[in-house]
Amino acid sequence: MNWDEKLKPLKQSKAFKHLIEEVETLYQTRTVYPPKKALFRALALTPYQSVKLVILGQDPYHQANQANGLAFSVEKGVHIPPSLKNIFKELSSDLNISPPTHGDLTAWAKQGVLLLNTILSVEDSQPGAHQALGWHMVSEAIIKALNEHPQPCVFFLWGKHAQQKETWINTDKHLVIKSSHPSPLSAHRSFFGSKPFSKTNAFLKKHGRAPIDFNIPND
Repeated sequence: MNWDEKLKPLKQSKAFKHLIEEVETLYQTRTVYPPKKALFRALALTPYQSVKLVILGQDPYHQANQANGLAFSVEKGVHIPPSLKNIFKELSSDLNISPPTHGDLTAWAKQGVLLLNTILSVEDSQPGAHQALGWHMVSEAIIKALNEHPQPCVFFLWGKHAQQKETWINTDKHLVIKSSHPSPLSAHRSFFGSKPFSKTNAFLKKHGRAPIDFNIPND
């Protein structure tokens, strides 16, 4: 089973087709991120069957050259955003992994880490600009499909926005790790010290799944 099959009912719906038409128009008339070809990059890099961990973001970075289709990730050479710096700090504290010199999380995506924003597009310098377009039906369909995954998965729900999605997840089957958001405004509340990475690999091993190598190559 792949994403196309799992999301077929959604893609055939009038609401989804209307959403895509609206988004196409916005790309033609306004400055929208990420690049259009990267809208569904998270699904392209992390096939349905390979998903082990889901990291939920809200909407893409809203400054030029930041958003690359993966939640929290930026391309090599782009300044590492504050939330991602804090994710790397917790990774270092949790697994003693040195923070990488860049913020490209492709290495995680290729290992089964679905880096999913619940809203997939944004306008320049306007965070949340596309939250009313209808992207929530897409993220809902994705999370519900993952809830039916043949193997147990892990979900990182960082912050209140992400935690609203827990209602779609069977917590008897999957592991949900909740804390405050890693942004500088809230990371100190419960994100730092939450040890999400070691908890993820312990859970995966317990259920016979290969652990994730959270090291990110610098080259």
